[in-house]
Amino acid sequence: MTTDRLPEDRNWVATTGLSRRGVLVGGTFAAGFAAAVQPVAASTLKTDPKGLDERMVSISVQQGTMPAYRVKPAGSTRAPVILVVHEIFGVHEWIKDICRRFAQAGYYAIAPDLYARWGDATKEADIQKLIGNIVSKVPDAIVMDDLDRAAAFAAADGGDSSKLGITGFCWGGRITWLYAAYSPRVDAGVAWYGRLTGENKPPITTSQPVEVAARLKAPVLGLYGGKDKGIPVADVEAMQAALKTAKSPSKIILYPEADHGFLADYRPSYNEAAAKAAWGEAHGWFKANLK
Repeated sequence: MTTDRLPEDRNWVATTGLSRRGVLVGGTFAAGFAAAVQPVAASTLKTDPKGLDERMVSISVQQGTMPAYRVKPAGSTRAPVILVVHEIFGVHEWIKDICRRFAQAGYYAIAPDLYARWGDATKEADIQKLIGNIVSKVPDAIVMDDLDRAAAFAAADGGDSSKLGITGFCWGGRITWLYAAYSPRVDAGVAWYGRLTGENKPPITTSQPVEVAARLKAPVLGLYGGKDKGIPVADVEAMQAALKTAKSPSKIILYPEADHGFLADYRPSYNEAAAKAAWGEAHGWFKANLK
């Protein structure tokens, strides 16, 4: 469902910083979105940056440096940290806005460009070239190390990484599950419609979420759409079974009428009802686990 209406629920506004005045489409705003996602849908939201400290930063990583967008409440010290893992489209305007939404709720949010050493995903308009030339070349092991370094940067930049969360979308949803199994420092994760099963292609992809369910070091909330053709309900059920077998505190919520990318208000896949409900679940999850 694509809509230009925003919910009036005060909790939605409080946790996102969004309002009807925050709806912007076209012009310079649309120019901040990845080339592969144009045109930007009429439902696109923009979070008010008032009261936020936002900037692009550079993080030292293997083989050079990695750019990242970071935002936190202005003047805040030791805010809980949330690593925001981008979709296949890279760190474009929507990912930055997600960071602002978390910062408006009191978090230090940082979105590292995990593709930077392989290319600029935001500039590639052809989705197949984007996948073939950039996405398919990014090793899981490097991503895990980059996220560690982003967390360390956040700690040195005033964030409280003793309260560390991670969230990701699509490509980043899968990474969220993997990082929660990899890092003993992470306290909670929220995975948005990330792939759960699939063929591994070492040394690039070495494991899938369903294979690491028993090794999760932090509880993960999975948010999935029942109409997602790329991640069928059977895969969601397989992950739920793996979590149950592992006696994991993690869980998955399935929104029957939602498709892949249902939170992405800049795309036709946006589902306002599912997005509102799932965003509330995500905030509740982090509030309960980042104490």
